[in-house]
Amino acid sequence: MNLSTNQIVSISEANQNFSRVARMADKHGELYIFKNNKAKYKLVNLEIIKRTILDIYNIIDLVSF
Repeated sequence: MNLSTNQIVSISEANQNFSRVARMADKHGELYIFKNNKAKYKLVNLEIIKRTILDIYNIIDLVSF
């Protein structure tokens, strides 16, 4: 798992300033919340996931013809 430092926040930061953390997830698509220096949680922008799934279905439709 390769992570950018822009995608990592501590659990205390997430608790104290969740709106900032949510904006970071919007910007990067996903964000990892660390607890005791280990990745514990993953915050994902569901709109990006939804678009990705729809793109996959569209590709499958194109290939099946």
